[in-house]
Amino acid sequence: MKHFHDEWLQEWCDNNGWTDLISERHDRYWAFPPNGVMPEPIPSKILMTIKKEKGFTDTEKRWATAAVIISIVAIIASWVMSCPLPIMPAFCFDAIVFALMECEV
Repeated sequence: MKHFHDEWLQEWCDNNGWTDLISERHDRYWAFPPNGVMPEPIPSKILMTIKKEKGFTDTEKRWATAAVIISIVAIIASWVMSCPLPIMPAFCFDAIVFALMECEV
């Protein structure tokens, strides 16, 4: 899951003199620092600051909304059927979604 919009990082690079932003993977970003001749990873401290400032990406919002909706439907189905079985797949789905939303930068 992509945790950062490229625009957020490009904005930070422009404001701090870094150039040529490169996305290696979903959470690995490289750029040339000011007066640098070799790209360096954007520091994780900076990435976490950007994440706290900007919040969730659109993808993260969609997955979180899906998790909430599936949980509500499972609770209602469990209540109607008087059976806890619908809650189990919802719990599994929620666990996977929130594990994917973990930002390990």
